[in-house]
Amino acid sequence: MTEIKAELVGNLWKIVVEVGQAVEEDDTLMILESMKMEIPITTPASGTVTQILVSEGEVVQEGQTVAIID
Repeated sequence: MTEIKAELVGNLWKIVVEVGQAVEEDDTLMILESMKMEIPITTPASGTVTQILVSEGEVVQEGQTVAIID
């Protein structure tokens, strides 16, 4: 199990994966918007998305777990 965490505070602009989707290392899972910049949240390992813990439009905090990959 790998917890994916936000690296900074921002508005969750877009979720680009779904639960059950297979992902490869460095795939983009979500896109944060912070100070008018788009910052991708990527996965550090290959696996399957088992949980998405946030919603589009939500403000996420630095270090907050946003998804889980198995």
